[in-house]
Amino acid sequence: MRRLFIVRHGNTFGPGEPPRRVGVRTDVPLVASGELQAAALGAWFAKMGISFDRALSGPLIRTRQTADAILSASPAPCTLETAHFLAEIDHGPDENGLEEEVVARVGHDAIRQWDELARPPEGWIVDAEARIAAWRNFFSADASENVLLVTSNGAARFALLAAEYSGKLGSLKLRTGAYGEIVKTDQNIFRIENWDQRPPS
Repeated sequence: MRRLFIVRHGNTFGPGEPPRRVGVRTDVPLVASGELQAAALGAWFAKMGISFDRALSGPLIRTRQTADAILSASPAPCTLETAHFLAEIDHGPDENGLEEEVVARVGHDAIRQWDELARPPEGWIVDAEARIAAWRNFFSADASENVLLVTSNGAARFALLAAEYSGKLGSLKLRTGAYGEIVKTDQNIFRIENWDQRPPS
């Protein structure tokens, strides 16, 4: 059995700071609350007795910081690998734009389709087919292992599409500091064990 723990990085905006659409061209670090979220994930996995045989993160600092914090809580941390298929999307003309301005440009329905169906608004650079193919290629390994994959919200949703998830989530999003678990059984069957879960307070 192969267990894949897909984690979204922690917060990158401080209290009172208006949210922006930060993508692959905006390399911002975690803020203090994001560091706490990352530490909470590490403590939770350790408490649950989950150790990782492999750990991968996207190239941005916010994902690497989150992965490092999780691994630091492990009694036997593995080496962190950089995987470019975990990189965040490019929001095109909306990159690093204020959320309210992005919604004003693309409309609420376009954001809903992105969150529920992974259909990007006009101008966003996503290459959904390539992302799904990259996730499927990663899924194809037959190893029995626990894998940590730390990524961003725009990239994580394509793991569900690659696993051909047909259930009812309502949204494909992962909140900051949340994780999902996809299990590949020895019979090559995929199960979504969790999605958008945060460690209990």
